[in-house]
Amino acid sequence: MPRVRIVHTTEYSYARPVRFTPHRLMLRPRDSHDLRLLDATLGLTPPDANVRWAHDVFANSICYVDWNGAESEHLRIVSTLDLEHFPAALPRGSLDRLAETYPFSYPAEEFPDLARLLERHHPDPDRRVDAWARRFLRRIGPTRTMDLLIAMTQAIKADFRYEARAAEGTNPPPDTLRTSSGACRDFALLMMEAVRSLGLAARFVSGYLYDEGLVDSARPMVGGGATHAWCSVYLPGAGWVEFDPTNGLVAGRNLIRVCVARTPEQAVPVAGGFIGRPDDFVGLDVDVEVTVGDPAASARQGALALAVPA
Repeated sequence: MPRVRIVHTTEYSYARPVRFTPHRLMLRPRDSHDLRLLDATLGLTPPDANVRWAHDVFANSICYVDWNGAESEHLRIVSTLDLEHFPAALPRGSLDRLAETYPFSYPAEEFPDLARLLERHHPDPDRRVDAWARRFLRRIGPTRTMDLLIAMTQAIKADFRYEARAAEGTNPPPDTLRTSSGACRDFALLMMEAVRSLGLAARFVSGYLYDEGLVDSARPMVGGGATHAWCSVYLPGAGWVEFDPTNGLVAGRNLIRVCVARTPEQAVPVAGGFIGRPDDFVGLDVDVEVTVGDPAASARQGALALAVPA
């Protein structure tokens, strides 16, 4: 049960003062059985903006920011989260008996709610994604569902080249297959479309990734983090199970889920624009710092140790 503190700073720079359009922020996770949000603060520059909170169609927490016509050469958004993480174990024994092997059917009462998450969202005219997904089915005998999904996750990690990309948008899955490369959101979308081609429901997950080595540290540790994307697949009995094809992980301990969506475009952490000349934009800097452990508890233990006579 790691105690995790995340400071996510997004800063835009401009050549001259510009005005900002309303922004939409997806930076605050929801409380759940696997994540307890202890505190969340949001710092905005320019200050004195109007802030409104709402839940979107997926029940994600959304912050809408109106800058009240302020002009500035800098736009700075700092989200600070303090949370406890209870990562799920690998759900091998929790699947419904009929879902343990592929293919299986979703219960009739759940099928209508999963319908849009079962649909293919991108053209696959040459059936490349279909063919790639079927590589993971056994030719003889039944295919175990978890083995299928784990093999697909690990194959993307092993066979594809990760390339960070600052530009907006996600590459179509056939393009990701053709180039054998992409960013984390490209790999997540490829796996989503692959499992959808097999009749499984999938959704996009956006959040944070941090160094696995921080999790088991005996004292509070500070390390780098990053915004990250992966996917989840709905499995009867186990529910939504998360798969990170970029790192070949299932239900990773170092993944902090912030939001879920049907498509990557619905899960952008910071969305908005500015009013000015096209060449006013200078640059974007994003920094994620993660602290794992409870500094207050560590300080109390240190004070207690000092009080014990030698």
